[in-house]
Amino acid sequence: MTSIAFTRASFMIAIGLCAGSVAAQATLSSPSPVMNAPPGGSAMVVGSGTLVIVPADGFVRQANDEAHLTLVIEEQDRDKAQAASRVNLKMKQGTEIVRREDPRAILQTRGYYSFPVYADEVPAKPVRNRTVVSWRVGQYLDVTTTQLESLPKLVAASQKLLAVSSLNFGLSNGLARRTDDQRIAATLQNLQLRIAAIARAMGRNPTDAMLETVDFDGSGAYAQSADNGMAKMTMRMAPAEAQNVEEPSFEPGDTVLPMHVVARVRFR
Repeated sequence: MTSIAFTRASFMIAIGLCAGSVAAQATLSSPSPVMNAPPGGSAMVVGSGTLVIVPADGFVRQANDEAHLTLVIEEQDRDKAQAASRVNLKMKQGTEIVRREDPRAILQTRGYYSFPVYADEVPAKPVRNRTVVSWRVGQYLDVTTTQLESLPKLVAASQKLLAVSSLNFGLSNGLARRTDDQRIAATLQNLQLRIAAIARAMGRNPTDAMLETVDFDGSGAYAQSADNGMAKMTMRMAPAEAQNVEEPSFEPGDTVLPMHVVARVRFR
């Protein structure tokens, strides 16, 4: 009886040892896709070939080198011809002043308008025959210049006849194009940092990440108005005829030029 019991015990122990050996061999031969969990987090399953979409942003801050000035002249008279004549004369004289102060400035006239002024500007009910008491006539002059040092003198001289409607500071086309290299470098650096952070969070080595695609705004997500980021200053001043005007003070400020990319990253 003793011999039989010993034989059965040995048989059970042998079966257990075999099962443990098979399980150990299976564990060693098949790698586990479960990566180390980040501190305080749960385990993340990341297999080979995982695709990750990574957005990144970069920007360059550049001092403004261009001013966009809009001047306006407006006259009102009972006689429409008289109002138009004064507008035409003052715009011509004002344009000559601007050209004299800044020969390299780019000038463009626009927005010539004339409309009647009625005795009842806001009538209680529509009236077919309203009384015209005068005519209002005006015109705009756009001035683009990179001579920021002489801009206060130009504005003061033009205000003898014209009024300032608005003044915006921004970057010239040439300077904006020259910042492309800096913006691309800053954006790609941010992309590399984000990919490395994502890889570490997933328990992978950053060197396992392979860039498949880098989309520089191909999705059209970066759609902003042309004047976005500009330092703006808007003024509306009445022209002071035949009087000297003190020079104003301006601070051109700077412009932030952003860039956005979206990358497809696959882990080996």
